[in-house]
Amino acid sequence: MFHRNIKLVLVAALVAFGVYQMIEGFIGNGIFLILLSLIPLFLYFRNEFILLAFFKLRKQDFPGAQKWLSHIKNPDTALVRKQQGYYNYLQGIMLSQTNVNQAEKFFKKAVELGLNMDMDMAVAKLNLAGAAMMRRRKIEATNLLNEAKKLDKHNMLKDQITMMKEQLKKL
Repeated sequence: MFHRNIKLVLVAALVAFGVYQMIEGFIGNGIFLILLSLIPLFLYFRNEFILLAFFKLRKQDFPGAQKWLSHIKNPDTALVRKQQGYYNYLQGIMLSQTNVNQAEKFFKKAVELGLNMDMDMAVAKLNLAGAAMMRRRKIEATNLLNEAKKLDKHNMLKDQITMMKEQLKKL
């Protein structure tokens, strides 16, 4: 919605006006404004369109998620590094259903930029391993599967990893 620098200016303005309100004797208004400044500060680190796209993906609404991601016009300048990683991660997840080659590019970029959660990184590496298997790059697929297994601390991807390892043996 707003550029990330505008969000920081908004935070500074709300905090400054909150302090001014406290100095003038309106303590409640000042506390409220300082607490209100936490919202744009949160949205500086977590982009609102990426959050909405995640909510749509939880409901398996791929067109809805794509609609929210399309609101981000220039992700290289509008998003911080980790947000760019999640933008590419979400694009890769949506394209992995139809175009594996294009999805692989997005997943590689997401891994390069970094993701906050180990589970997301494991899913990205698992998808990259699947793309490497399709291209018959057995060593790369094995390495990616081992990395995904290390990152999957709660064994949520255990079945997919074992299935892919069985398929690798058949190559």
